[in-house]
Amino acid sequence: MNSGSTLWLTFVALLGAGLVAGVFFAFSTFVMAALRRLPAPQGITAMQSINVTVLTPLFMLALFGTALVCVALAVLALIHRGDPGAALVFVGAVAYLLGAILTTAAYHVPRNLALDDVDANAGDAPRRWSVYFTEWTRMNHVRTIGSLAACTCFAISLRIG
Repeated sequence: MNSGSTLWLTFVALLGAGLVAGVFFAFSTFVMAALRRLPAPQGITAMQSINVTVLTPLFMLALFGTALVCVALAVLALIHRGDPGAALVFVGAVAYLLGAILTTAAYHVPRNLALDDVDANAGDAPRRWSVYFTEWTRMNHVRTIGSLAACTCFAISLRIG
């Protein structure tokens, strides 16, 4: 796992996972808390806006470009499984793919789409916002930990590989 191209891919994955972990960490530690302080209609409206504006080419490149690099690294780690650092690269790639990508696709995207359909001024909006906020934030911690674990594995693999 110490060829030049593999080292560069691992470095790119390290940067991507770290960047994505930082975004998720920000949401887990203060963005959602700030939204929670708003009255429910304003919190819902703000989150609906965030869910639209997050779909930028740069963020999608960071999130899904890192995933593509992780797929390549997982395959390379399996091919070179006896090499120093290969197991850590594999674990890092899987942590990112499961923690960041699968959790986003299977959990966050459906909830974000459902929140888009919520009328912020409807009578049940405060209850729906409370449930959304609590569940969304809890699972965002999973994305944060998965991305940070990947970043850590990639960093250590570069050191020993």
